[in-house]
Amino acid sequence: MNKRFLYLLLLPGLLFLTVFMLIPIMLTIASTFVQDGKLTLEGYLHFFRDGYFNRILLTTLRVSVVTTVLCVLLGYPAAYYISRTGVRKKSILLALSIFPLLTSPVVRSFSWMIILGKKGLVNTFLVNTGLIDKPLDILYTPAAMMIGLVHLFLPLIIITLLGVMENLDYELVRAARSLGASSFTAFRKITFPLTVPGLIIGGILVFVGSLTAYTTPALLGGKERVISTFLYQNAMTLNDWQAASVIAVIMIVITFVVVGLMNAWANRLNPKG
Repeated sequence: MNKRFLYLLLLPGLLFLTVFMLIPIMLTIASTFVQDGKLTLEGYLHFFRDGYFNRILLTTLRVSVVTTVLCVLLGYPAAYYISRTGVRKKSILLALSIFPLLTSPVVRSFSWMIILGKKGLVNTFLVNTGLIDKPLDILYTPAAMMIGLVHLFLPLIIITLLGVMENLDYELVRAARSLGASSFTAFRKITFPLTVPGLIIGGILVFVGSLTAYTTPALLGGKERVISTFLYQNAMTLNDWQAASVIAVIMIVITFVVVGLMNAWANRLNPKG
């Protein structure tokens, strides 16, 4: 097929992305450097000098990192187990893994509000069993946001890892075992390095999703702010679009930095890709 024809097939998609994504992002970034008709960095300096914003930024990063780590720790064993089961069982387990994605984040968040509230299922159980004297403050905390975000993004990392693990050549593992390697050594030397690309992609999806999620932190975090709810507050409540644009650019920069770091880590673990 003519390469020129293939390029023409790309043209509608490229035009759509350029008009509705690239140009708005570039205009948003450009607007953050202009104030009263002059080029300035005052918008960024104002935020990074503000202790309140720095606390919000640190809370957001902490929630995103912990959510990503928890999703990896929970999702990796689950994906490995699913990849090693039979076809029929694998279909059932995969359907159960995907099921949370079919539920609205609002519904899921309200469910966790019922579970984690002071009179919720968790506190009621702990108080009735005598493990605690008074209800714990779980809801409207960063911990509640992490729980909701893990529930939200765990299926993504399972699906991503499953796609990689199903394509692994397990004959390599059997060969290593036949040469005297233990199960753990074979996993560390063969299975894990080969699944690093899926792990990195899944980790990026979870981190970026946690960083930019709004509904779950807004409902489960209460007055505990993260950068996405802070952006919404500046744009929709305070009508300060300049500040909202600065926050959006900071989120974009953080995303690119994290993606670069995780790609560097992946190349170090698996130099041959």
